[in-house]
Amino acid sequence: MAVKIRLTRMGSKKKPFYRIVALDSKTRRDGRPLEFLGFYNPMTEPVDVRLDAERIKYWMGQGAQPSETVKSLMQKNGL
Repeated sequence: MAVKIRLTRMGSKKKPFYRIVALDSKTRRDGRPLEFLGFYNPMTEPVDVRLDAERIKYWMGQGAQPSETVKSLMQKNGL
């Protein structure tokens, strides 16, 4: 099973809110995740990002690959 760390969209129309989740790469974007790892809210000023660094490191140790967006969020937060 190939695991990805990526964003899943929440919120209402024109007010996006994203959860950072670990899920199987074949699962649809808003499918059932294996675990919630944080969130990203682009609508606030400054942008609100919270990551569970310990669990992200665990999943990456298990072979999970972050998406490009999640990778950039991790770099901005020093992970």
